[in-house]
Amino acid sequence: MDLDVVNMLVIAGGTLAVPILVFVALFFLKPSVLIKIYYWYWRRTLGMQVRYVQHEDYQFCYSFRGRPGCKPSLLMLHGFSAHKDMWLSLVKFLPKNLHLVCVDMPGHEGTTRSPLDDLSIDGQVKRIHQFVECLKLNRKPFHLIGSSMGGSVAGVYAAYYPSDVCSLSLVCPAGLKYSSDNQFIQGLKEMQDLASAEKIPLIPTTPEEMSELLQLCSYVRFKVPKQILQGLVDVRIPHNSFYRKLFLELISEKSRYSLHENMDKIKVPMQVIWGKQDQVVNVSGADTLAKSIANCQVELLENCGHSVVVEKPRKTAKLIVDFLTSVHNLENNKKLD
Repeated sequence: MDLDVVNMLVIAGGTLAVPILVFVALFFLKPSVLIKIYYWYWRRTLGMQVRYVQHEDYQFCYSFRGRPGCKPSLLMLHGFSAHKDMWLSLVKFLPKNLHLVCVDMPGHEGTTRSPLDDLSIDGQVKRIHQFVECLKLNRKPFHLIGSSMGGSVAGVYAAYYPSDVCSLSLVCPAGLKYSSDNQFIQGLKEMQDLASAEKIPLIPTTPEEMSELLQLCSYVRFKVPKQILQGLVDVRIPHNSFYRKLFLELISEKSRYSLHENMDKIKVPMQVIWGKQDQVVNVSGADTLAKSIANCQVELLENCGHSVVVEKPRKTAKLIVDFLTSVHNLENNKKLD
């Protein structure tokens, strides 16, 4: 074999070996870094850019794709202890001509965490309104999407600031009253003092607890390697004291039923998407919203738990786009009339 060819193969083999060795080292030694690289890669692949905006001394971190146009912008609010990147699996299936904005909720990821912040649903709604004002996103009414805790915030936002929102998609929203409690809520009530409880199911501290959380939130049983579970825990542990404080605020009397107490004030067309096998938030909440809000469309997804966006991203994206199209067409027909 020609010496030049041999040299070329050696160089090529070495070039390939380096990233493989780095990946293996990260997988076993620093899986949390691997997870951050994963999100960075998918943001880049999907064209999502990260930006920061200030409201006085408060900083919001968000990602976006596209520009405001003739169609409504989409603002997405994530759930408890998540971050803006939880929407990436959904973004993958959304049309590229839509203006998308995913914000880190108060205290999460790149958004300011202040010990003085009001973490109640009302307090978060006010913060998100500050964010909307900073971006001037409400120059034209936008479509608001919220999941779980973010669903409660989104619903209350639409009640408080009706002129900002043209339509609403709530995905397994928290903040409703139910005729009966599911097993998860019953378990929480059996804890005599949550404030001093060592273990809260939504705040894992070990790979085993992380695996239990994934099983609680998902109908689909993902096979996650222990190294990745450890990485997911390592990413969360520095924030667990904040998550505990936030969780206790969300289950307090002030916030527990915020969406229920404000749902009669929601006047915009609303879509509710819920996994039929949700073990965290009772799926009967979908019926509660449908009966209380005149223009409410309910979509129940088979073989799907609480993590709708992760378990059924393609289906969820299609439902949202179809809903937006129907609302947009209806508005255009009204203008023609």
